[in-house]
Amino acid sequence: MNRVTPLILAVALFMEQMDSTVIATSLPAIAADLDTSPIALKLALTTYLVALAIFIPASGWVADRFGAKRVFIIAIFVFMAGSLTCAVAGSLSEFVGARFLQGMGGSMMTPVARLVLVRATERSRLVEALAWLTVPALVGPMVGPPIGGFLTTYVSWHWIFLINIPIGLIGVAFSLAYLPVIPGQENGRFDATGFILSGLAASGVVFGLSVVSLPALPLLYGVISVAAGIGCIVLYWLHTKRVAQPLLDPKLFRITTFRASIVSATIARLGIGATPFLLPLMLQIGFGLSAFESGMVTFVGAIGALVVKFATMRIYARFGFKRVLVAMIGLSALFLMAMTAFSPALPFAVIYSILLLNGFVRSLMFTGFNALVFADVEQSEAGPATAIAAVFQQISMALGVAVAGVLVEASLWWRGGGLDLADFQFAFFCVGIITALGILPILRLHTFAGSEVSGHGKARDGAAAS
Repeated sequence: MNRVTPLILAVALFMEQMDSTVIATSLPAIAADLDTSPIALKLALTTYLVALAIFIPASGWVADRFGAKRVFIIAIFVFMAGSLTCAVAGSLSEFVGARFLQGMGGSMMTPVARLVLVRATERSRLVEALAWLTVPALVGPMVGPPIGGFLTTYVSWHWIFLINIPIGLIGVAFSLAYLPVIPGQENGRFDATGFILSGLAASGVVFGLSVVSLPALPLLYGVISVAAGIGCIVLYWLHTKRVAQPLLDPKLFRITTFRASIVSATIARLGIGATPFLLPLMLQIGFGLSAFESGMVTFVGAIGALVVKFATMRIYARFGFKRVLVAMIGLSALFLMAMTAFSPALPFAVIYSILLLNGFVRSLMFTGFNALVFADVEQSEAGPATAIAAVFQQISMALGVAVAGVLVEASLWWRGGGLDLADFQFAFFCVGIITALGILPILRLHTFAGSEVSGHGKARDGAAAS
């Protein structure tokens, strides 16, 4: 396997994943500079997520028609343009518009990068390649807060966006030099109606969940938005029955491994979405740490995510998707529930150990999910499969933050009084229980499901043949 390809793609995705979380640390400074409130500025976070939700469904079709490499490079330039516009924005409206432009670029970078890797990698090496591509999604949210805190405190908030320019240019240069050329192909007429309905559905759900978790607008707006999004999902499903090539084809859910991976990952990813929201607040409110200090604590999980990459392929080849994913989902749930024990009285060595092991488990788990999605998908269906997986990823991450926020509020209402450590402990315990439910879809898989990708069972088959 050409290791350069996943590393180039991973650098670009790291830039996008880190940027999506780094802004949260810098909201007060940006708000003061733009003469607005941090609550109002949270609309910029929501706008970015909405842009992702609108344009991700079209990413597979666009990459297939115009060539994945070309679309990926253009997406980096769009993201860089959005970053530069964010840095020079002089008002709230300009900043929100710039974040939308960034989201347009990010919506193509993530799924198209995965598509490039799937098209350029043999199935037997897909787990190893995706292991490196999974790193940014896990490391970015962890390193974003400390980097954002450092730049905002010691330099200027503008640099949390300007730093994307040199990183993006390096990504473009290496992409032009080393990424394989994947030519475009005729892939049918663009499903414009499906694009509108899927965009309204995904953005309605994501926007509504974001309003629930980030109260920049009245809660009723969020409820109405989610309801409208669900309504558009129903309309889209009816639409797919009338067209030959829908933008996001629900027929892919007939593939057992694809369905199990999407459903299980959506449930298990609640913990991924909830942790960057709950843990920094828990450390700052419950422990009294500064934003930068709490960011340095959460960074430990990134180390675990990186270390496991060197053993991922061997682990899946030895035990297979089913056994590894069941074990990792269970351990992830246990580690989330273990965070209920976090308190200033607990030695930091114990906290670091739990976060380190949690990073290890999550990295291994989501590499498996990302590979299992494509285990039985034909090459011609890789584009739509990538887009569907990316849409569900965004929805599940937004759902994780929303659920975490609701759980904290519920605990606060039950106890009465002000926000306290106990509210975050309760939320972590409940999120852990929900995450454990992700085991159920995987339990229905055959022991050797996806073996062509994982390599599990090859040694046994070889011995039987001899």
